[in-house]
This record gives sequence, C-alpha cells and structure tokens, in this order.
Amino acid sequence: MSGPGKPLSGALAILVAAVLWGTTGTAATFAPGVSAAAIGAAAMGIGGLLQAAVAGAGIARARTLLARHWRDLALGAASVAVYPLAFYASMRMAGVTIGTVISIGSAPLLAALIEYRMEGLRLTRRWLTGAALGLAGMLLMSLAEATGRPMPGGASPVAGILLGLIAGLTYAMYSWTARRLMRNGVPSMAAMGATFGAGGLLLLPVLLATGAPFLASWSNAAVGAYMATVPMFLGYLCFGYGLARIAASTATTITLFEPVVAAGLAVLVVGERMPPLGWLGVGLVVLCLVIVSAPAGRRPGPVANPVAAEPRLRRAGP
Repeated sequence: MSGPGKPLSGALAILVAAVLWGTTGTAATFAPGVSAAAIGAAAMGIGGLLQAAVAGAGIARARTLLARHWRDLALGAASVAVYPLAFYASMRMAGVTIGTVISIGSAPLLAALIEYRMEGLRLTRRWLTGAALGLAGMLLMSLAEATGRPMPGGASPVAGILLGLIAGLTYAMYSWTARRLMRNGVPSMAAMGATFGAGGLLLLPVLLATGAPFLASWSNAAVGAYMATVPMFLGYLCFGYGLARIAASTATTITLFEPVVAAGLAVLVVGERMPPLGWLGVGLVVLCLVIVSAPAGRRPGPVANPVAAEPRLRRAGP
C-alpha cells in the first residue's frame, strides 16, 4: 500500500462514506414513530451482520489472525455496539445538530489522542490546522442551529453532550482497532466484517426490544432497510477501504463532512433554513477536508505506508 495514489483513494473512500452517513438524519424523519435506539440498533446491527456475511470467506481465512488479536476485535465490537446508541440518544437529548457536532467533531481529536498515546504517532501541523478549522466549522453550525430554533421538549443538553462524547470515543476506538487489525495482517474486509458483525450481534437484543415500530408501516420498514443497507453497509465498506490506506485520525477528520451533508439535506429535503453563520461553518469544514486529505508529497509517513512505518512510529513516542 505504498503507492502515491493510495492515500488519496483512501481519503476519497472515507468522503463517500461520510456523504452516505449524512443521509441518515433526513431518512429518519420519514419514520418519526421509531425510537432513536431502534434506528441505531437496526442501522448498525443489521448493517454489521451484512458486512460479516459478505466478508464471511475472508473472515474464515483470517480466523487465526483474528483469534490472535481477539482483544482488538472485542474492543472494536463493543465500541460498534455502544456507538449508535450513544449517537442517536445524543441527538434526541441535545438536538440533532449539537449531538452530531459533539459526536463527529470529537472523534478526530480522540482518535489522534489514541494514536498518540498507543502508537507514538506525532500530529502534523497540517492535521492540527485542518482539525481546528473543521471543529470551528462544527461550532459555527451548532451555534447557527441553536439560535435558529428552540431546543426540543424534554431535551437535556448536558446529558446529550456527554453521550455525544461517548459516541465520539467509541467511533474513534472502533476505527483504531479495525485499522490495528489491518496493520497486523487482517484484510480490510475481514477486519471490518468481523468487527461490525460481532457488534451487530451485540445490538440484536436492543433491536428485538425496540424494533416493533419498524413493522407498523411500509415506510418505517423502508427506512430501516435503507439505513442498514446504504449508509451503514455500503458506507462502512468504503470506510474500511479508506482505513486500510490512511490513519484513523485522518479518516475521522474527513468524516466531519457528514454534518455538512446532513445540514444540506435538511435544507433541501426537510425544508429547514440555514442561517449565514451555518453556511460559514460549512465552508470551514470543506476547507478542513481540503487540508487534511491533500497528498503529503514525498514525505514518508504512517498514512502512505503504515506497515513499514510501524517501528518508526513507536520510537516517536513522548
């Protein structure tokens, strides 16, 4: 994976995943009677099991490696199970935009912190600049949302923010463990299929307990099927492809485009209005994407060749 086009193709794959994920909020509005927990469990649970089914042969071939690195697999699966529950509950309690901002916006910093502490990966000035611009854009979008509409009834912003941080941490964690499996020789589809398949199994009891409204109407069932197959199944196939080529911190930074897509669809499809402050935030996030996903030239590093860079990364620790 050392070719010069690998990081760029990885970044583009992550961007496609972010676009697909950004459709989930609008899709959920077509099933207002389905709870956040049910939507999260259906999307990640069924989507994860589909990934495992598609990658079944690869998982079988990599079973020895997966067993050897079972701790990474178990930690990733647990993070996959917790993430959608915390993410959708955060949006329910703090509002859609604020919950998304905290969950998605905190993930790059948490992913970078995990890489820094566990692998000694040094953060580049370009990444720090891009991440700062992206987080500033997220903040502006959140402020625009907060000033443009009242908080939903029964909302608890503090609890929603805490849940958003849990979502960001688990998102960063399963990204890191999946990439760690890949760097230890597990093919990307097998690593993602095993991680999300195990996480999907953990989410099945939640889906069984909360998923009855999906059967109440064809529209609810269609929303559940879409969420599981398009943003979660196809989106995470793209995400796994990208993770095999770029660092988890860079991948999670690129997914800051997800709230931009969500905001755009809310304006075009749902009929919401975006204040000028929000559009400024959108512009900052786009600028962030340009900075963090641009090719790094001839400078070697963990993004271009993660396996070869492993010894050097460990020596670079604090």
